Amino acid sequence: MSEVLVVGSLAYDSVKTPSGKATKSLGGSANYFSVAASLFAKVRVVGVVGSDYSDADKKILSDRQVDISGMQTVAGETFHWEGTYEQNLNEAVTLKTELNVFGNFNPQLPENYKSTEYVFLANIDPVLQLQVLGQVKNPLFVGMDSMNYWINSKQADLLNVLKKVNIVFMNETEAKMLTQVDNAITAIKMVADLGPEFVVIKRGEYGSTVYSKTHGFFQAPALPVEKVVDPTGAGDSFAGGFFGYLAANCKSKPQWADLKNATLAGTVMSSQTIQDFSLKALLKVNISNYESYLSDLKKTISI
Repeated sequence: MSEVLVVGSLAYDSVKTPSGKATKSLGGSANYFSVAASLFAKVRVVGVVGSDYSDADKKILSDRQVDISGMQTVAGETFHWEGTYEQNLNEAVTLKTELNVFGNFNPQLPENYKSTEYVFLANIDPVLQLQVLGQVKNPLFVGMDSMNYWINSKQADLLNVLKKVNIVFMNETEAKMLTQVDNAITAIKMVADLGPEFVVIKRGEYGSTVYSKTHGFFQAPALPVEKVVDPTGAGDSFAGGFFGYLAANCKSKPQWADLKNATLAGTVMSSQTIQDFSLKALLKVNISNYESYLSDLKKTISI
């Protein structure tokens, strides 16, 4: 089994949805990713937190055998995001972004992290993503996430990262924004032409689409969920399940069939995240109920 390295935000989120609200609850891309991936494989996390970040929240990761020796703790407050979801649960409205110690984040990988085979660059400044790529040694498979802010403000750096990764995770809006086309299928193909071998388009309640220049398209449905409480972290949980599955099951470079199975794993993890605020529902997923959810998902795509 290979390890997974994730570099991203460790945060406190304040979220309001039609189901209620949560104030300064545990969040951040690296947290969601790590919890999801750790169901399958060993995870190494690199991020920065402030002196307000509790030992109990660090213990959530360490209890799942996540290596947090790459987590920096510095004086100041932890990154805080505040947002709301109105009628459209697929899109958050940002009310406040307080970078705090994350504003000076300088990712430095411990020596033993540098040879990690599976590397995921979560949604951070593409300049920092490039900095991380300069430190890893011959990774087997590298993925990245991004967002509209970086597409608009750091596009040249973002394009440079795309040339260096195997797979990119985006939503339809981001893919269209990056390529300046209105058709999602055309946009996906154009993103692949920018460098990555594979493109994953996250489509919320409509599932996900995976594209390969060689193999074409794979469409995975979402796992039916009766009530969405909080969509925050769903994409990061998807990526965590995806990469965790690959690290646990692929001793060599992942093949197309592996990516399809990883997509199902990611789908299951994201479907659980959205059923409660913060990491509460995701932390309840174990191997036993995961297999049950996966079986339910496979029933929706069997003929």
